[in-house]
Amino acid sequence: QVQLVESGGGLVQPGESLTLSCAASGFTFRNYEMAWYRQAPGKERERVARITSVGYTSYLDSVKGRFTISRDNAKNRVYLQMNSLKPEDTAVYYCKRVLYDYWGQGTQVTVSS
Repeated sequence: QVQLVESGGGLVQPGESLTLSCAASGFTFRNYEMAWYRQAPGKERERVARITSVGYTSYLDSVKGRFTISRDNAKNRVYLQMNSLKPEDTAVYYCKRVLYDYWGQGTQVTVSS
């Protein structure tokens, strides 16, 4: 069955960077569009970035120019490079196979001085 395991979160100061990683299994990864979502305390979950099977990307307006989504089909992994982090980026981050109802455990990102 589909499994997604996120990692790479942590506590950083404003302006610093983090790279999240998501290991996928249980399906033919290269064929599917993937996305990163986040959920901050008391807020709705929102999609941060998505990447198609052939590498086209799109981003939430508030992260454009700071975040980069990428994938390695040989390793069945999707990544989220996050630069110039802001306190408002604090959330639990999840990766997801688009149009498939499964969520991993997420990884906590906290941006604070």
